[in-house]
Amino acid sequence: MISTISVFFGGGFGALVRYFISKLFSQYYKGDLPISTLFSNLMSCLVVGLFLAFLSESKYLNQNTKLFIIVGFCGGLSTFSTFSLETIELLKSGNYYWAIVNVALSILLCFGLLLFFYKKII
Repeated sequence: MISTISVFFGGGFGALVRYFISKLFSQYYKGDLPISTLFSNLMSCLVVGLFLAFLSESKYLNQNTKLFIIVGFCGGLSTFSTFSLETIELLKSGNYYWAIVNVALSILLCFGLLLFFYKKII
């Protein structure tokens, strides 16, 4: 039961952080690239990578803390569905260039970031 609560609160916190990132970027960025979703996904990958590289084997973090951070917080912060929807909207509006850039940047940067930390672990 505690693990479920950990995921619940972590997910809520991650979703709130994503919401505030979206609000912040919408005030300062008016371009076509859905930068707030890209940034949220990158931050989630960064947290996962840092966690795996430096904290996953810590004796001081229990399983519920790990669930809170990885499954809950990072699950709430990252968003594949929004990324997909925004990319489809770019395609529908004829912004093929930005759709391709969005997909390429998301894959290259997010996977690259996790791969960087994964190599640190091995």
